[in-house]
Amino acid sequence: MSVAGFKKQFHKATQRVSERVGGAEGTKLDEDFTEMEKKVDTTSRAVLDIMTKTTEYLQPNPASRAKMSMINSMSKMRGQEKGPGYTQAETILGESMQKFGRELGEESNFGLALIDAGESMRELGEVKDALDMEVKQNFIDPLQNLHDKDLKEIQHHLKKMEGRRLDFDYKKKRQGKVLDDEIKQALEKFDDSKEIAEQSMFNLLESDQIEQVSQLASLVQAQVEYHSRAAEILTQLSSKMEERIRDSSNKPRKEFVPKPRTSMDFSISENHNGGIHSGSAKSPARSPGEDYNHPSLPLCFYLLLPVHPSSIPPPSLLHPSSIPPPPFLHPSSIPPPSLLHPSSIPPPSLLHPSSIPPSTLAWLSNALFNTTAFVFVLSFLCDRFLFSALQHDPQVSQEGAER
Repeated sequence: MSVAGFKKQFHKATQRVSERVGGAEGTKLDEDFTEMEKKVDTTSRAVLDIMTKTTEYLQPNPASRAKMSMINSMSKMRGQEKGPGYTQAETILGESMQKFGRELGEESNFGLALIDAGESMRELGEVKDALDMEVKQNFIDPLQNLHDKDLKEIQHHLKKMEGRRLDFDYKKKRQGKVLDDEIKQALEKFDDSKEIAEQSMFNLLESDQIEQVSQLASLVQAQVEYHSRAAEILTQLSSKMEERIRDSSNKPRKEFVPKPRTSMDFSISENHNGGIHSGSAKSPARSPGEDYNHPSLPLCFYLLLPVHPSSIPPPSLLHPSSIPPPPFLHPSSIPPPSLLHPSSIPPPSLLHPSSIPPSTLAWLSNALFNTTAFVFVLSFLCDRFLFSALQHDPQVSQEGAER
């Protein structure tokens, strides 16, 4: 910027501050000009707000609008065509209805009705897309063009006129210090700018009698066509629904036939350790050794792993009362005390197996064998009882695991 241009901008700023802060009066504009300026400002705000509200009316989902705007912006930056358009709510609803209608199948009357309704909703979505295109071409785009060109041009003329007015008022206030030719030149420039701005505002306000009203009429006509087509589609759908209702009413209703209940066998089975079981019910599949690897089971329980369940004797033979007393533990089989007295035990040097009487060796061997067998049988019974409790009572199994 040159020195003269910088001085001119400084003089304008000084005049503006003196008017706003100091209360200095500038050149007054006539009432007609002021009234036109107000109408143009109202028109500018109306065009911008109506375009926004019309877009919200056609595309009510703000998330979808933002997504579509972002996709279109990215497409423009990449030099590609516009991305996918706005997805209508009717289309989404129709796709959902058709999806579940096909899942229900043709045997379901409700499924067939969903397919019909989904097809109608899809047609409504297509009609709504046509409405969007029609309104955009004949209403939104003309308003956008009005806002970007005519109204912006008027704002430019008004801004230029305001700058020349400030320059004229500054020089007029310093009359005597500024040459009269400069003041006269500043006045002529101000009048030229005022005339251009006034002419452009007048043309805009006069043209709104035809152009803007025609654009609004295009919006109304597009809505009439949309609602007429939508009413036709919904009327056809309503007729189909009534026909399906009549078909369902005339169709004989099926009687519910209950299936036979599962019979329970309350007899004691040897293969179930005395538990109550169903003749038709099968026990759940169990992997080999699934219950044998429980960490809370005693070590002696793992001795039963190789034993197949079919080889276990029936419970009646495992009951403690049914186990006969071993004959070798009968009091009559115990040798007389004279053989057990310490005085009857020979010295260590004489305890060679050949020096022990045969009757004593036989008694010791028999006692050792029978004691071992008794401990094994008792351990076997305890483990079988624990196994049965774990299998039939989960609570007992959990308590045993915690212990």
